[in-house]
Amino acid sequence: MYAELQALKNDLQRYQHLVDAMPRLAHDDRIMPLQMLAAVEDQLGLYNEAIRDFPFDNRVSFSGELPQPGLWQASDAVDVIAKLAAGRRIVMINEAHHDAHTRALTLALLPRLKAAGFTHFAAEALHDADPDLAKRGYPVPASGSQYVREPLYGEIVRQALKLGFVVVPYESDAPTMAEREAGQARQLYRKVFQANPKARLFIHAGYAHIDKAPGNLGLGVKPMAMHLRDLTGIDPLSIDQTRWRDIGVALDNDPYRQLIALYQPQKAVVLTRRDDGSAWTADPSRHDVDVLLPGPGRQRRPRWLSLDGQRVTRLITTDMCAGHIPCVVEARYADEGEHAVPADLYTFLAPEGMSSLYLYPGHYRLRAWAADGRTLLERRLDVSP
Repeated sequence: MYAELQALKNDLQRYQHLVDAMPRLAHDDRIMPLQMLAAVEDQLGLYNEAIRDFPFDNRVSFSGELPQPGLWQASDAVDVIAKLAAGRRIVMINEAHHDAHTRALTLALLPRLKAAGFTHFAAEALHDADPDLAKRGYPVPASGSQYVREPLYGEIVRQALKLGFVVVPYESDAPTMAEREAGQARQLYRKVFQANPKARLFIHAGYAHIDKAPGNLGLGVKPMAMHLRDLTGIDPLSIDQTRWRDIGVALDNDPYRQLIALYQPQKAVVLTRRDDGSAWTADPSRHDVDVLLPGPGRQRRPRWLSLDGQRVTRLITTDMCAGHIPCVVEARYADEGEHAVPADLYTFLAPEGMSSLYLYPGHYRLRAWAADGRTLLERRLDVSP
């Protein structure tokens, strides 16, 4: 099915193909296609739908005692992590690939870590096949895997380049999980620390690649973080944000929802002790910090898309689609090429609808297009502060 999807012209065609194929698949054969569907929905700006359509609880289970507000408090995750990163050489943070909310914190950390002296930024989804990335200053679909086509991932890469990071692809094409983990670590060691022994590295990876102990990738598989520690002699600061997040379904006695009820966070937080400020982690052998992400809210698109108020909304409607449904409405930065990863986009799946794009103040090209790739509308869009 992956080959079939890659042969299609655009993500809207891939979405339609997956939706059409799903009823024909046996229940046990749907996990990977559903994950692909959720990733494509992210790439079409359908973030709430991605969580709804892939309600697979792949969070690592937790059976310990939850931290209580008498001893712990919710602290701004960016502030806590920036403080913990002082003096560290490697900081790594993970994402759930189908949940773009797990990319917002990385974006917020980039300027803080650059100001603290970090020199390199490595992103798992990037490939070596785009040698012009740094010169161009923004990603295009050919810059990496499908995840790069999602606007927030694209913004991470764009901002890292703008801030002056050396942006590093490090994916390995090894055939087994164990070889892939080792290969990723070797790439990072060669491209970063062999080339610049004084480098400080910020890594954005998926799930258990950042674990500092084995177990979550299968029996006997050492994660990339362990291999990199062995190669460099540097203990990384490991930040997990895949365990304490909304998965779209309410489960009985769900520890995540219990923590949300206790602390009611409005943005990404880290629980810190009231007496000494130390950060909480549910799995100290693997991670140094656990991040608690709030739910998406009840509006049409998740509230975290505002990026803590840095982006503002602009109304879009199906009037832009010239009678063609489904239809994608996207905004690209005015000074970037036609193949640039959009700043934001949204897909209308039904007629007579409205939604919003979330955009930084600036100048954009607005375009609506149909599943066959035809342009339905083009115009300039200026977003005031």
